[in-house]
Amino acid sequence: MTADIDFTAFFDATPSPYLVLDTDLVIRYANPACLQSTGQTSEALIGKYFFDALPENPRAPDDDAERNVKTSLRRVLDTGKPETLVLQRYDMPAPDRPGGFEERWWSEILTPLSEPDGTVKWVVQRAEDVTAFVHSHRAHELSVDFTEREKGMAAELYVRARELHRLNQELREAHARERQVAVTLQEAMLYVPDLHRHNENIAVRYLPATTSLNVCGDWYDIVDLPPDRYAAAVGDVIGHGLHAAAVMGMLRSALSAAIRAVPSPAQALEVLGLYARSLEGATAATAVKVLIDPRSRLIIYSNAGHPPPVLLHTDGSCELLDQATDPPLGARLHHVPRPQAGLTYAQGDTLVLYTDGLIERRDEDIDSSLARLTVALAQDSALAPDQLADGLLDRLGVAGGAPDDVALIVIRL
Repeated sequence: MTADIDFTAFFDATPSPYLVLDTDLVIRYANPACLQSTGQTSEALIGKYFFDALPENPRAPDDDAERNVKTSLRRVLDTGKPETLVLQRYDMPAPDRPGGFEERWWSEILTPLSEPDGTVKWVVQRAEDVTAFVHSHRAHELSVDFTEREKGMAAELYVRARELHRLNQELREAHARERQVAVTLQEAMLYVPDLHRHNENIAVRYLPATTSLNVCGDWYDIVDLPPDRYAAAVGDVIGHGLHAAAVMGMLRSALSAAIRAVPSPAQALEVLGLYARSLEGATAATAVKVLIDPRSRLIIYSNAGHPPPVLLHTDGSCELLDQATDPPLGARLHHVPRPQAGLTYAQGDTLVLYTDGLIERRDEDIDSSLARLTVALAQDSALAPDQLADGLLDRLGVAGGAPDDVALIVIRL
């Protein structure tokens, strides 16, 4: 069974320059790569005699260029056998200089397409522009010991290498543009309007995973609640990339709205859990919510499967907020209320919320990870929030990035 192939689409897509000539050497087809390499339009080539459409440069040092190409074309028509022209100079008309020419070198393969009786009907010409190769030091390394075929292969390999370099450069530029879009998206998703009112007592940090494109599922949030309370939250959506970031943005917005409507961390997480069940990829997401009341110096919190926040006292001792821990957002029964706990703090204490990328390591259990965290906090307990945040990232070895993303909030109470 013969495959149903659209050969015009095939030649239009290939990066190699092709044109098709009839037996009168009239150009019947030229693919986009051919038009680009010759600097011509389809109107200037299609339906024209080859040597009228692409005339010989009368001032070229090699005045046999047209004769060489014409002889090869005629030989293909007469014999029905393919022909190769290696490092053939054939200048192209300069589109910006009427009557002018540009020096061009080609590696050509002429392939006949025959009728069932053996009569040649078409000649397919593939002509690779190897001008850059001819002017490079590589061409001068080809000794007389090289066959014509070897010289042609060297020229084509050079062309392919240059094409690969160009494509790699385009890929790098596209990656840089995509990364900038990702950074802008992440910054927009992590924008916290109320944070500017806490510049002196709250520091936040976000570090994307080193293997990601700056778009991840970790997040933080600060919400002011009248008259003088405020709430903080961190969360983690499994995975990286745009989907994880999109889920993160929706969960973060939903929790920010919920805490304004029901200023109870447990109830706000309960609302968020209901919402998470309707989002693909959100079932295993985790979050911890804390409500801080400066008048009573009370912290109220609830935790949905997240690493426990740490209360760092002024004497360097640490207390884990681990008395209200529950399964992740979408992984629990709705009719069972989420737990909530509270503890008091002293002025000058520091509350630290974070995601698991800050502490978890493959070669240690969670208790060891938490112990490293509390030791690092105790060493820098006297620092201001900004310095403490940076010092913590450095002491835990993630200041330059980590395999998982990191979100961090440091609050001086």
